[in-house]
Amino acid sequence: MTSTLPHIDVHLVRGLVESQFPQWSRLPLALLDPAGSDHVIYRLGEHLTVRLPRHGGAVDQARKEMALLPRMAPLLPLAVPEPVAVGEPGLGYPWDWGVTRWLEGAPATVAALGASTEAAQVLAEFLLALQALPHDGEPAAEPLVARDAQTRAAIDTVGEHFDSDAMIRLWEAALAAPAWDRPPVWFHGDFHTGNLLTVAGRVTAVLDFGELGTGDPARDLMMAFTLLSEGCRPVFRQVLGCDDATWLRGRGWALTTGLSAYTAYARTRPDVAAQTRRQILAALEG
Repeated sequence: MTSTLPHIDVHLVRGLVESQFPQWSRLPLALLDPAGSDHVIYRLGEHLTVRLPRHGGAVDQARKEMALLPRMAPLLPLAVPEPVAVGEPGLGYPWDWGVTRWLEGAPATVAALGASTEAAQVLAEFLLALQALPHDGEPAAEPLVARDAQTRAAIDTVGEHFDSDAMIRLWEAALAAPAWDRPPVWFHGDFHTGNLLTVAGRVTAVLDFGELGTGDPARDLMMAFTLLSEGCRPVFRQVLGCDDATWLRGRGWALTTGLSAYTAYARTRPDVAAQTRRQILAALEG
């Protein structure tokens, strides 16, 4: 992992494409902004996107998606990224990068879908289909308790903006909840509003499988607290068949991931601050 973040601009991306994939060298490049916190994304022609990791924490995603998504996609009820190629380091850029098919759609918003019971059902059905896919002994991801120190530190940091006592009570209850005691299942790992696309007001695609792994499905319950209103969460929970312990662990995941994003971006990204504030308060609400 490099200690200095690389500078990524259109000249670098054009050079990487021309040197490694000359068949696409004449296609126009257009920056997608704002993109995610992990990747700089360019649209390449009409049918492709180029995704370059911004930091070392995202460098494995291109090869992970290339290895896993083609066999998962036909068995999932929503569209997922279709990897086309993986580029290599070059021209001073230090990491692998990916080329995927362009997916049409607009980003999901709470205003459009937060009160949609249809969206709640569709998203729960997607998770059930993902959890049902076979896996070949992929290593299980970190348990919730692995985030204990950083979560408590974040609670201390944001105490003036939130109810610290309520956050501690939720966090300790989530850690004390009975653990997932069934076979590990696939989880998306970053299942929140920002990783959904919609067409005509309906969810059509799920993006960004960099955190894809196996283990406790409670990790994906954060969607209930990033997108869905209090009135729609019971639909999501009922379709998934979540017991009390799983739901409580899911609230813990929503709290810890919300705090992580809030402390990282609140000062520089007002949009992220608003989204993660909603997430934290919704997790406390239950």
